Amino acid sequence: MSALTVAVVGCGTGGPAAALFLSRAGHRVRLFERVAEPGSVGAGLLLQPTGLGVLQELGLAQGALSRGARVDRLDGRTLGGRPVLELAYASLDPRLHGVGIHRGVLFDLLVGAVRESAVSLETGTGIAGVDGDHLVTEDGTRRGPYDLIVVADGARSSLRPTLGLRHRATPYPWGALWAVLQDPELLFEDVLFQVYGDTRRMVGFLPTGQGPRGGPPLVSLFWSLPVGSEDGLLADGVDAFKSAVLAMVPQAEPLLAQVQEPKDLVMARYHDVRMSRFHTGRTVVIGDAAHATSPQLGQGANLALVDAWVLARAVASEPDVASALGRYERLRRPHLRYYQWASRWLTPVFQSSLFPVAWPRDLLMAPVCRAPFFRDLMLTTLAGVRTGPFSTLAESPARPLLSD
Repeated sequence: MSALTVAVVGCGTGGPAAALFLSRAGHRVRLFERVAEPGSVGAGLLLQPTGLGVLQELGLAQGALSRGARVDRLDGRTLGGRPVLELAYASLDPRLHGVGIHRGVLFDLLVGAVRESAVSLETGTGIAGVDGDHLVTEDGTRRGPYDLIVVADGARSSLRPTLGLRHRATPYPWGALWAVLQDPELLFEDVLFQVYGDTRRMVGFLPTGQGPRGGPPLVSLFWSLPVGSEDGLLADGVDAFKSAVLAMVPQAEPLLAQVQEPKDLVMARYHDVRMSRFHTGRTVVIGDAAHATSPQLGQGANLALVDAWVLARAVASEPDVASALGRYERLRRPHLRYYQWASRWLTPVFQSSLFPVAWPRDLLMAPVCRAPFFRDLMLTTLAGVRTGPFSTLAESPARPLLSD
């Protein structure tokens, strides 16, 4: 179709990626962000082969690889050291791996590319609603018209409720305390390491590469706990937290010495977002605003990146916006439905008050995952390419990573 005038709302992961893809295809794109000086706070995330494939399409994969930390496998164990989850990307294909990366670094890569592109980035402008082909700002100003509006303002989206689409956004009862720690000795090199007590106790360490300002290698520590319980845990300082972590992972003692006071820890809360449809009229919702899940599968940023990739391809292949958004919905629904289903099924097995399920999990999951069908199912789920128990993406953004 001819060049479109596009508005993208939200400067997280999916928003900048969509803006870049659409701008490079010749469309006139304006990216809106409420914060005057946007930045990304938080700890690390795991880029899967799908997300890395999208970044490669954008010319940003090398930056992610050089500033992040390569992750070759997931190693999840019981308190006694019994394997529960042992998954290596090389078992799927020796060329595949993940990358642990600081959220601020991923933000810098994407927004840095936006600033160097033809995208018009407008910060300090909050968008309160969508009115047909116009945006309505928080001060009541109408902006537009736009041929296409992309809503990418995150799991707590303020625009999603205004679109007239049936949806549900449910906070998860469990969250995580995060800390970003220096790991110059690379105690957790190449592996996402997790230890499970029962479903009420889980700790993990994700290699995270460099921080936004460079410096020594980092690791992101996350500790599972019910939302609201963090104040009690930290009421008398960080000693109780550190003792609980060290009881599960004694080798982390050199890292835990860096946690001095409660402000060194950040509480993360998560949402489960479901939408009956992802688009209405000229507006489409992508990323966590459309389908946020628990981080248990490590797919949030990756799904948002794939959203942007598929949306741009749908726009390029269809004669008009309505057809493009219909195609986008058809292409994304099976992939997203599977990961939302898998996240809802898997999360309580690792993070809930249903502690009796820990015993069969610890006893059965490792041998089941060694069976060829289930091993393939788990590995392709981890890599981000599953659309169902018996199907994978027909066209995956990870495919360029496998080219010689």
